[in-house]
Amino acid sequence: MKKVHVSFAVCIGMASLALTNLAVAQQAEPRKPTPESTEIWEPVPPVVTPGKISANTSGTTPPSDAIVLFDGKNADEWVAIKGYSPASWEKTNEGPLKWPVKDGILYSTVGFSARSKQEFNDFQLHIEFKTPEKAEGKSQARGNSGIFLQGRYELQVLDNYNNPTYVNGMVGSIYKQAIPLVNPSRPPGEWQTYDVIYQAPRFNKAGMMMDYAYVTVLLNGILVQNHAAIRGTTEYIGYPKVQAHGAGPILLQDHGNPVGFRNIWVRPL
Repeated sequence: MKKVHVSFAVCIGMASLALTNLAVAQQAEPRKPTPESTEIWEPVPPVVTPGKISANTSGTTPPSDAIVLFDGKNADEWVAIKGYSPASWEKTNEGPLKWPVKDGILYSTVGFSARSKQEFNDFQLHIEFKTPEKAEGKSQARGNSGIFLQGRYELQVLDNYNNPTYVNGMVGSIYKQAIPLVNPSRPPGEWQTYDVIYQAPRFNKAGMMMDYAYVTVLLNGILVQNHAAIRGTTEYIGYPKVQAHGAGPILLQDHGNPVGFRNIWVRPL
């Protein structure tokens, strides 16, 4: 009988302690949130001065933190390569790029592609291009070139103004992989603009791909690729190949058409 009495007392004590703790918890509730409660002041993002619209026809100037690959003066930031596959440029090059520069425009020429001297991982890319004003040929034979991200993944350049072709090879496509959402092509001979946000693929120490490359692309200010996955190299014949790699260059393809380029800059991310 005595043991029961003790247990009952202990229970009463525990209940009393619980009520006390509840009262303390209610008293310790935070004050009502204010606008300042959710304000974050540090770290402060760095200041970047945006580009300005030029008074002439050279497009918008690069932002203050950009790496300029072509400013309309010379091709000093590029080397010439034969072909446009990693095997073409990883070990050798053909010396300085000799594509002609005329009126601030870099023109592709038959025989060599252009490889940037600098290499990049994640980046923002801006590049402007124009296909020949006189439209000749059809499908892939009209105004064909390409912009290879990290030297491996082709963003197609093509005259697709009233020029049908296979949709995974048209302008705005990641060649043979990602079909563009729309076709905002301008007529041949007019300047067109690519703005690209690129995230490089991730590989483990064994060379296995742990995450795809991803790309968001605006063509002439219109979204054509929305965080599209790139599953491997862009192949003309066959399927994507996974090849482990680190930083890579920007590569401009010679495809036998005199395509003009200007205002090329990169912001590493």
